[in-house]
Parts: sequence; C-alpha cells; structure tokens
Amino acid sequence: MEVILKEDVNKLGVRGDVVKVADGYGRNYLLPGKLAIQATAANKAIIEQMKHSAIRRLAKEKVIAEDLAKKLETVELVFERKVGENDHLFGSVTSSDSSKKRAMLSTGARSRSKSRSSRSVSSTSPSNCTARSPVI
Repeated sequence: MEVILKEDVNKLGVRGDVVKVADGYGRNYLLPGKLAIQATAANKAIIEQMKHSAIRRLAKEKVIAEDLAKKLETVELVFERKVGENDHLFGSVTSSDSSKKRAMLSTGARSRSKSRSSRSVSSTSPSNCTARSPVI
C-alpha cells in the first residue's frame, strides 16, 4: 500500500513523503491516526500544493524574523544589582526582580553606577545574553 505522510513518522519518513507500507500498518495505524492519506493522483497534487504554500509561508516568516532581528540589534538591556567590594553579586537574580522594578530596560542610553555598591551589566545583542555573566 502506498501512502503520503501528513506528519513525520519515526523510522518511516517525513511529512509529504510517499512511502510503501504493509496494508495492515496503513489501514490500522496510519490512516485512522490521520498520519497519512492514500497515495492517489489527486492526493499527490494536493500535497504538492501544500508543499509550495509551506515554502512561501516560510519565506515570509524568514523576512519578518530578519526585520525583527535588525530591530533587536539596537536594544540594550541594563541590569543594576548590588555588589560587594570585589564586584561579587549578592544573592541571585530572579524573575521576581523584574516585578520589583529592579531591572531596567533601556534603548540606547547606558546607566552608570554612582557608587561601589551597584554595578551595571549590559548586553547589546541576544547572542551575548547567556554567556556574559551569571547576572543575566
């Protein structure tokens, strides 16, 4: 039996593949589970149209994501936390800190610390956020 996969099936194929399977596997598992449809000429044409529309949709999403990435390049995050004499942080940074207004979101302007008891850690790109400091 030939079927067209509507979803990725482990050890069988990926979405859109035309595969040959045993009759019982197709009738009892793939077709009732809506994982595949029978491979007829009409269904093959429908799947081809779905592939082309998916390619167009992915191209649009890529353009939108690239525009968003350009906008995010200008964003700078500044987190001010209390530190000790040797620039060691006190405690940890948690999600509740943002609700207490301890974290600042700044676009462009850097905040400088006025005393030794606070320290600013900034990041200008998302790729630096995870590797810079345990603060973030």
